[in-house]
Amino acid sequence: MSKPEPLRWHWPVFRARPVLILLCVFVAIGLLQGIAVGLSMRAEGQSFPWSRPFFWEITGALSAFLLMPLPKMAVMNAPSPKVGWGRFLGLHFGMYGAYTLLHVGVMMAIRFPTYRLLGWGTYDYGDLAFKVPMEMAKDVVAYSLFVLGFTLFGIWQDVQARALREARLEAELKEAQLQALVGNLDPHFLFNALNTISSVMYEDLARTDALLSDLGLLLRASFEGGPAWTLGEERRHTERYAALLKARFGDRFNLEWNLPTGVEGWKVPRFALQLLVENAVKHNGDLKGPLTVGVSGGSEGDGLRLRVEDNGMGFRDMTSNGTGLNALRRGLQLLFGPTSSLSHGNRPEGGGWVELRMGSITP
Repeated sequence: MSKPEPLRWHWPVFRARPVLILLCVFVAIGLLQGIAVGLSMRAEGQSFPWSRPFFWEITGALSAFLLMPLPKMAVMNAPSPKVGWGRFLGLHFGMYGAYTLLHVGVMMAIRFPTYRLLGWGTYDYGDLAFKVPMEMAKDVVAYSLFVLGFTLFGIWQDVQARALREARLEAELKEAQLQALVGNLDPHFLFNALNTISSVMYEDLARTDALLSDLGLLLRASFEGGPAWTLGEERRHTERYAALLKARFGDRFNLEWNLPTGVEGWKVPRFALQLLVENAVKHNGDLKGPLTVGVSGGSEGDGLRLRVEDNGMGFRDMTSNGTGLNALRRGLQLLFGPTSSLSHGNRPEGGGWVELRMGSITP
């Protein structure tokens, strides 16, 4: 059983506008209670001026209003029994005791001098042996309502803060998507793709049509959709990208797939594999022989592992991840949480590899 965290005292902070609204609410409650008490006294045959019950109830409500910081401090410093039952009960019982005693004291401190100031004579609070227990019983309800109200307000604030964090996360995901989009619309790639298409358009119309279709779908995918899609969609997108590379480089470029069935539905970051294939081509431009890029992986426990490797020259500087890998790593963390990872290295037989590990998308 874990020990409760040490108590760190938090002081309540009130903003002017909510305080003014609450003040109006408490005055309204006092007026309504004054009407109820006045009618009750009239029903019992008592002949008091209407000003008296209004004054009693409004001063009682204002006294409760002034003591709001006490239950709020209790909620802030012991919001639930999770802090430990001893701390939770001790703090709330202590705050309740202070609240009810101060409530009685503040009411008497207001009523006694005000009675004399208004010429109403001497204020008679009644027998303290009965009045104080009566106020304590009423204050149990008032204190509990305060605690409930501040607790619900705290929950609402947590919900709002969570919504704000999710909005910020969505903004970061959009930013990561835009970063991937910028890389996907690399001007050099578009220029080379269009040159490749123009070089074959008079020789093979069917192939030209297929390449134009691939390029159009690549551009459409870049502008549409969210930060993640299925592995099947990522594979089809990467194959279109590879088709344009194949048209340009011919036998000097090959893309091989070694993925088991049943993993096509896993969610992966958009353009993740395409980015890794693109990096392999960019960083192996001086390779004398043909470049072969392989994509493999599969399910691993409750997660998915993807590996992209090539037979090129490998990573020249293992301490540097590069902009593309850093952006992809950040996207993995945003989508799948801290358990996701991106690692890279060089193969003993030559070439480099990058491995992605991810689970389900974090809510």
